[in-house]
Amino acid sequence: MRQALFSIRNRLDRVGVLLSGLCALHCLAGLLLVTGLGLGGEVLLAPAIHRIGLILAIVVGAATLAMGVIRHGDPVPLQVGAAGLGLMGLALFVGHGTEEAVLTIVGVGLVAWAHLRNLRHSF
Repeated sequence: MRQALFSIRNRLDRVGVLLSGLCALHCLAGLLLVTGLGLGGEVLLAPAIHRIGLILAIVVGAATLAMGVIRHGDPVPLQVGAAGLGLMGLALFVGHGTEEAVLTIVGVGLVAWAHLRNLRHSF
């Protein structure tokens, strides 16, 4: 049972890193395509995409980072991940543009780092 939970947590941490990377790519591609080329603003900047992404990040982050603290006892990944999720949440309230992208990318970077740190403690 314990090994199964360990395996699930590791997979979810990897999913968290993947989602973080996709989020950063979405932000950068959105800025480039909308600002530079005037393409895809309705789709790439849709508020629903950001809300869904944040919900996924919170669910995956809360589950895996909290399970990591329980397993290895290091609260730092959870604390850093929570700060990153907070920045991502704040980005929803500043409107589309550079500020949103910076807050989101910094937040995503912190969450990804926290997941990677959690994975490192696993081995």
